[in-house]
Amino acid sequence: MNDFRHSHASYLINKGYNALMVAKRLGHSDVAMTLNTYSHLYPSSQEKAVEEMEQEIAL
Repeated sequence: MNDFRHSHASYLINKGYNALMVAKRLGHSDVAMTLNTYSHLYPSSQEKAVEEMEQEIAL
């Protein structure tokens, strides 16, 4: 059962769903639990922010 939960969380994270939505789907009472458990799966928001800014500036 634990493997299914991890696979489900990984799928949602890779599809771009935010941590709050994932937390609700997994039944976590606090989004911190989700982030503590699955934060390694979230892409770096710092890198994404820089890439998006660079693309907009280049226009």
